[in-house]
Amino acid sequence: MSQSVTIRLPDELAEWLEESAARAGVSQAQVVREQLEKARASAGQKSFMRLAGSVEGVPDLSQRKGFSRPDGE
Repeated sequence: MSQSVTIRLPDELAEWLEESAARAGVSQAQVVREQLEKARASAGQKSFMRLAGSVEGVPDLSQRKGFSRPDGE
């Protein structure tokens, strides 16, 4: 059994939805369903970007022990 959902969208998002559906030649409802399916499929997967900025260490890799510069500095 299918269930209908009513939502209010900001103008910018509504325009994107309308344009995306027109480009793909499908209904706006189909675009919404596809996007929800994508969100559900990736819900358990954490993006690698969650690690951005979380690695601690020396700010300049040349300060690492054992690093030597090719120009002899």
